[in-house]
Amino acid sequence: MSIKARRFGIGAVLLIGLLAAWVHMAEKSYIYKAVLYNFADIDDHKIFEQREIDAPFKSQPWPLSEKYNKLKMPSDLERLHEEIESVAFLVVKEDSILYEQYWDGYSDESLSNSFSMAKSIVSMLIGIAIKEGKIKSVEQPVGDFLPEFKEGDKAKIKIKHLLWMSSGLNWDESYSNPLSMTTEAYYGSDLEKIIARLKPVQEPGEEFTYKSGDTQVLGFVLKAATGKNLSEYAEEKLWKPLGAKEDAEWSIDRPKGIEKAYCCFFSNARDFARLGKLYLQNGVWNGDTIISPSYVKASITPSGLVDASDKEKVDFYGYQWWLLPNYKGQDIFYARGILGQYIIVIPEKDIVIVRLGKKRAERIGKHPGEVMAMIDAVNDKVD
Repeated sequence: MSIKARRFGIGAVLLIGLLAAWVHMAEKSYIYKAVLYNFADIDDHKIFEQREIDAPFKSQPWPLSEKYNKLKMPSDLERLHEEIESVAFLVVKEDSILYEQYWDGYSDESLSNSFSMAKSIVSMLIGIAIKEGKIKSVEQPVGDFLPEFKEGDKAKIKIKHLLWMSSGLNWDESYSNPLSMTTEAYYGSDLEKIIARLKPVQEPGEEFTYKSGDTQVLGFVLKAATGKNLSEYAEEKLWKPLGAKEDAEWSIDRPKGIEKAYCCFFSNARDFARLGKLYLQNGVWNGDTIISPSYVKASITPSGLVDASDKEKVDFYGYQWWLLPNYKGQDIFYARGILGQYIIVIPEKDIVIVRLGKKRAERIGKHPGEVMAMIDAVNDKVD
């Protein structure tokens, strides 16, 4: 070995040692896991601690439509599914499954990561807690539940500010940056410590800035308000009343820890569709009001805030739900995850679409292109 090569090798070892020392001193050991797994995956329940959400002893199976899987989806949609590596595509019309397709070994029972569709689930749970009186209203200060929000500028933050993604907190939203708060929250083991570091950098309720941290704070509010962790509350108030067929899971930051409220609810296409159907029915399921219709309506009403990224008026986001107002004459809303996870609701046609997969296409404005492609295809095929 040449002297130059030997020096390079020694230098590399020293650099690695210095980096390891910095990681240790900065308490950023989560970086090892982030580097190992590189990017979030739909099967990450295999690498994280999970809390189980039990399905009811007696489920409520979806009926199959008389036209079940008799419709042929357009060839360009089929190609799109292949390009973005879909693993599940489901269409519910009225009360029946009209169409479903699975790829890559996934089935109607396979667990798959919701990613940020979990934000919409958290919004649902906030609505339930309000209906039960555990939270007074969306106007209630977060400080009524979390002591660290009682003083200073944090005391100005209300629940609705978190729902609207307008807290003004300094969360860094990035999965690709290994040093971001999002990456630390995803791969780390102390969500409370991360949230405790958040500081207000602008007035709440003024601008929309998409931040997973806002949803995580809502998760802490729910735990304080209900005395239950998110999984327990979701099981009791959603999963069992909706008659889910399969157990679900929610990732937690460490053994016996806290749910990653902003992401990582694992289920299958058929059971995810129940959540869309509940909102399609204005929070009512089999005659029982699970979520107040007024809260559902508020959830899918645009905030009207200013988008921090382009200073345009927000007409695409409500209470942790994405909105497509007046899309070809239809008001559509949907839950959305980073790798193209969707629960899409088309009220005018009584349709719920679920897509799960590994990638998403390019955005068209504020929305991923495949969302419109799926809506168009289904609208063309379904009366």
